[in-house]
Amino acid sequence: MLDQSPQARVDAVLAKLEKALASGDIDAAVNLFQEDCYWRDLVTFTWNIRTLEGRDAIGEMLKSQLAAIKPGHFRQDTDEAASDGNGVTEGWFEFETEVARGYGHIRLKNGLIWTLLTTMSELKGHEEPKGFRRPMGAEHGSDPARKTWKEKREAEASELGFTEQPYVVIIGGGQGGIALGARLRQLGVPTIIIEKNERPGDSWRKRYKSLCLHDPVWYDHLPYIPFPENWPVFAPKDKIGDWLEMYTKVMELNYWSSTTCKSASFDETTKEWTVIVERDGREITLKPKQLVLATGMSGKANVPKIKGQDIFKGEQQHSSTHPGPDAYRGKRVVVVGSNNSAHDICAALWEGGADVTMLQRSSTHIVKSDSLMEIGLGDLYSERAVAAGMTTRKADLIFASLPYRILHEFQVPVYNKIREKDAEFYKRLEKAGFMLDFGDDDSGLFMKYLRRGSGYYIDVGACDLVADGRVKLVSGVGIRELSEGGVVLEDGRELPADLIVYATGYGSMNGWAADLISKEVADKVGKCWGLGSDTTKDPGPWEGEQRNMWKPTQQEALWFHGGNLHQSRHYSLYLSLQLKARKEAIPTPVYKIQERHHLS
Repeated sequence: MLDQSPQARVDAVLAKLEKALASGDIDAAVNLFQEDCYWRDLVTFTWNIRTLEGRDAIGEMLKSQLAAIKPGHFRQDTDEAASDGNGVTEGWFEFETEVARGYGHIRLKNGLIWTLLTTMSELKGHEEPKGFRRPMGAEHGSDPARKTWKEKREAEASELGFTEQPYVVIIGGGQGGIALGARLRQLGVPTIIIEKNERPGDSWRKRYKSLCLHDPVWYDHLPYIPFPENWPVFAPKDKIGDWLEMYTKVMELNYWSSTTCKSASFDETTKEWTVIVERDGREITLKPKQLVLATGMSGKANVPKIKGQDIFKGEQQHSSTHPGPDAYRGKRVVVVGSNNSAHDICAALWEGGADVTMLQRSSTHIVKSDSLMEIGLGDLYSERAVAAGMTTRKADLIFASLPYRILHEFQVPVYNKIREKDAEFYKRLEKAGFMLDFGDDDSGLFMKYLRRGSGYYIDVGACDLVADGRVKLVSGVGIRELSEGGVVLEDGRELPADLIVYATGYGSMNGWAADLISKEVADKVGKCWGLGSDTTKDPGPWEGEQRNMWKPTQQEALWFHGGNLHQSRHYSLYLSLQLKARKEAIPTPVYKIQERHHLS
């Protein structure tokens, strides 16, 4: 078998897998996997997002799910050639279950399955109206009662939430809520997006004026409408805001701006939510069956409580409310924090003529933007990747195909290469007193993001200011208290300040559940985000997937959707399919709902 072509090897294993699954021979299916193996499933087999690690876990899942899922029609994707490299054979395949069509990726070692990815692409009978299924738009013929597209759209907007109830309410109208809303609209799921700001995109527009995306454009497309080919590599915040506003209008989303969610409660008897919102000065009661909190990982500000905050005579701001440098020329500013926002704000304040001090309390991972693009992202998300035939969907699936348990093994060599390339840069930072790290296991940016969502900065120039001393640095010491005129450190030093900016990050998304629903529900669901890696700020036990994200939670009909633009795009597909299936009363036997191990 090892002398066969990569395509023949993949075909042979897929045929054996299909035969074993079709006959219900779970032992035969499990024996197609090597001892060290991983099966990551995005909804198709588990109606969940789960990674099965090892043969026993795979066998247990199949015993629970196989009879209900009824998988079959495994066939290699002939448009994507199988390949060999480093003793691993890789291939892409399509398959079906009783209710859905799926797409997958497979890696073989010595003829046995090492990693398997299975993802749901669409529900049978509920395909999106695109391609050959796209709507006509024009209605040919004669009809005195004819309504135009615009009239139908206006009628829908005036009725939904009043004479007709939405099936889904999404709280939060940033990129996450918008991407999910677009998916649900294409699936015919009546949805209202609730956003407190006046316009779509305001969550970007209202941030500090120097804010730009640190991820490159190829990583950031929204579903259905990619950014144009002349879009900046790193989009400024106001361009992102305008794009989101345009997208919301073009995709015809039912987007309730200037609307505040006051409370939400779930009726265990009727199986529906009561969501109270305030819009145009009046309270409106919505009765959705499903509630999604898309309030963002960077939504609930984490403002530290420090002795003396009530006596400090200057200004205090969290980074989320910092307006930019214009009012602070000649002022003394202390920025508490040393991650992305802290660096961006320090750089803009320095450029604006402020006297800036960065207070670094713990170590930070730094990676230069050009090195990250070239070495970390270039094979999947770059112009050269596009030129080589890489699509956004394929790049997303390749990234998704690597189980989190072993992802760090792929990342360590990447960041070793970056560390070698930028050795002089790191020496300059350390000489200035900056505390650097590359993660608990030297696996760098992406693992830090997946584990804790913080602790890093993608350098676009601010590090030079720190290294050169133009932005002053105080590191390795905490704050004892605030005085009337500044920040008193634990070692007794005082930093004079007219403004203190707390670039101290954000709390777990289940904090929104506590505010909007109840502390009991928030505690029932538990902490959002993190893998359970037992590394800094990501306590165990091992979960193998992001806690509570894009999948069923311990609270029935409550979902969390968030992350960066890449994750909002990719995982909104799987969340929308789970919601659509429930709307259509398609059986969704969930395998092992996320357990709660941590409250926040």
